[in-house]
Amino acid sequence: MGFGPQSAPARHVSDFSQRLAFGTYEDALRMVGTKSEPRTAATAVSAARIQLFAAMVRDGNRSYWDSEFARQHWGGLLAPPALLMGWLIAPPWQPGGRGTASLIALRVPLPGSTFINAANEVEFGEPIVEGDVLTVVDELVSVSPEKRTRLGVGHFVETLETFRRQDGTVVATCRNTLFRFTPEASS
Repeated sequence: MGFGPQSAPARHVSDFSQRLAFGTYEDALRMVGTKSEPRTAATAVSAARIQLFAAMVRDGNRSYWDSEFARQHWGGLLAPPALLMGWLIAPPWQPGGRGTASLIALRVPLPGSTFINAANEVEFGEPIVEGDVLTVVDELVSVSPEKRTRLGVGHFVETLETFRRQDGTVVATCRNTLFRFTPEASS
C-alpha cells in the first residue's frame, strides 16, 4: 500500500539467469567488439551521495567534505573512486515499469548459467566531481576458450566500460573479467 491516490504495482527484480543469453563459444566470438548503447546516469554526481558514502566508510578526506577546498583542488566535491559504478546503477524499481539495461557481459551467448567476477581494473583519467553527469559504454573485449576450474567448466568474458562526463571527456575506464560457467556437480 502506498501513499497518495494511486499505489505503484509491485514489480519483482528479475533473476539474472532469466536475462542471460545462451549459445556457443563461436556465437560469443562473433560478438567480440560489440559495444552497448550509451547509458547515462539518471542523476548528477551529488554532494549528498558523496558525503553519505564517505560517512559510511568513515573517510574524512577533505575533498569529500570541504566544498571550498575541493573547489580549489578539483573544481568541486570529489567523488570517491569506489563510487564509480554506483553513479550508473539504476534503481531496482521505477514508476511505469521501465526496465534496466542488462550488462553486455550477460548478453554474450555462452553455455553456463552461473557467473562470478574474476578481476576488475579501473583507471581514472580525470576527477569526477559534484555536478558531473556520467555516461558509460560497455564493450565486449574477449571471450576465452573453454576452461576447467574448481568451480566448473566455462569461459572468461572480458569487458571494457568507458565512462565520460557530460562534456565527452573520458573520466575512467573499467576492465572487468567474469567467469561464466556450469557448476561442477557436488559429490
